[in-house]
Amino acid sequence: MRATRRTTAVTLACLLAGAALVGCAGEDGTVTKPASDLLDEANARMGELKSVTIEITNRIGDDTVTWRMATDLKSTCRVSNTFSRSGTLEQIRIGGTDYVRPDKKYLETWSGKDLGAEPGVWAKVPVSRSKPGDGLSQCTRPFESFGTATKGGTTRVGGREALGLNVTDPADKGGAYTFYVATEGEPYLLKAVYKSGKQVTTTSFSDFDEPLDIRPPASAEVLDTAGVTDR
Repeated sequence: MRATRRTTAVTLACLLAGAALVGCAGEDGTVTKPASDLLDEANARMGELKSVTIEITNRIGDDTVTWRMATDLKSTCRVSNTFSRSGTLEQIRIGGTDYVRPDKKYLETWSGKDLGAEPGVWAKVPVSRSKPGDGLSQCTRPFESFGTATKGGTTRVGGREALGLNVTDPADKGGAYTFYVATEGEPYLLKAVYKSGKQVTTTSFSDFDEPLDIRPPASAEVLDTAGVTDR
């Protein structure tokens, strides 16, 4: 996403009240802080995370891609990328090493991408061999937004009370985002939904700062390709 960051202006009233409800709620429970400030606050809190699980589902008509990553937002993550028409690619990144496991359908569909892997077998690949377009993911992720935000309705997301923030961008006339920000406890970004024509992309966030248990596959299940010359 293109980012146009703005400085979060926290009102003196909110600071003095020390309100437990995110956004400094009024007596009737209404969140009084401006939508743009709420979104900036959520982005800032997400940027402080030590770990998170992110799941993205992208639908265009009857074609669906699902991407799921548990990450420390630095150099350790576990990723599963599933295409409704072209198979699944799994990835474990630990420091300077990628472990990659495509299924047979993925390899047949993406035959032009040499991952150094065999169907159903983990390939051990140096991260330095990762290139744009090869299907592998970085463990890092920016938490930024753009456009003009307005308040929407309240709902529950993942068991938390949340406020929808509707965001539009003049550069994307056909699309619109809704960001769902927690209104109790920490101001986490819980979900973002993008809609444009037949495309619907839903991004969900969970397991905030939870311990990660990401380990390499058993050595007997791994094909080491570190010595293989790039082709």
